[in-house]
Amino acid sequence: MTAMIDMQDARADIVKDAPNYKMIAENVSVFYDGIQAVKNVTMKFREKSVTSLIGPSGCGKTTFLRCLNRMHDMTKNARVEGRILLDGQDLYSKDVDPIYHRRKVGMVFQKPNPFPTMSIYDNVAAGLRLNGVKDRKILDEIVEDSLRMSYIWDEVKDNLRKPAMELSGGQQQRVCIARALAIQPEVLLMDEPASALDPIATQKIEETITELAKEFTIIIVTHNMQQAVRVSNYTAFMYLGELIEFDETKKIFTQPRNELTAKYVKGQFG
Repeated sequence: MTAMIDMQDARADIVKDAPNYKMIAENVSVFYDGIQAVKNVTMKFREKSVTSLIGPSGCGKTTFLRCLNRMHDMTKNARVEGRILLDGQDLYSKDVDPIYHRRKVGMVFQKPNPFPTMSIYDNVAAGLRLNGVKDRKILDEIVEDSLRMSYIWDEVKDNLRKPAMELSGGQQQRVCIARALAIQPEVLLMDEPASALDPIATQKIEETITELAKEFTIIIVTHNMQQAVRVSNYTAFMYLGELIEFDETKKIFTQPRNELTAKYVKGQFG
């Protein structure tokens, strides 16, 4: 492959520019049963920005994303190498509590997954209660704030005791975003959050992402290249577990440096 990122230069750049970045992944590799699925990926994520991870199915996007909040800790025979820094702290250090870390790095999954037996209110409040918040006034304030940030408050404010599963798919996904926001993360990970939704619901999710980026660092996996163009400031193209190119979104789609990137964004494969 041509024009691969020079890893030594990337590491030097990381040290020099670290204060400008919320999260840094440095030489990250992931192995399942000894098979390497992600290969020495280095990326830097600016604070209050949206970064899209694109590439064909099986290229390692979701596997890499799940490294960023230590979800592979719960996967049998999975091993992560390298460093992931949040505000300069190595999240894979033995001194870091993975449960505490997951409060700082929230996750929204591909398919809406509200807790099926819970109301809208209880879905959003669930993480708070698990973390010991019992004061009803505090719960009410955070639930409302989270639903407002997810741009669904006006649609559900009169029916907070309604089962979340009775909402439309797009509404369910925004409730799931609110649930992730309620525990006050600093980074929000999204794994194809609109792939199961219709165009109108997708537009709502994209509008939500754009607004949330004013307060949060967002990293999103998407197969929809036009979605990447619409919502992200930066885009990373991955292929066969490797990071091929990482740059401002406009440059990736109009002036890619790598021939493989150019073919992918033109729809010639994938």
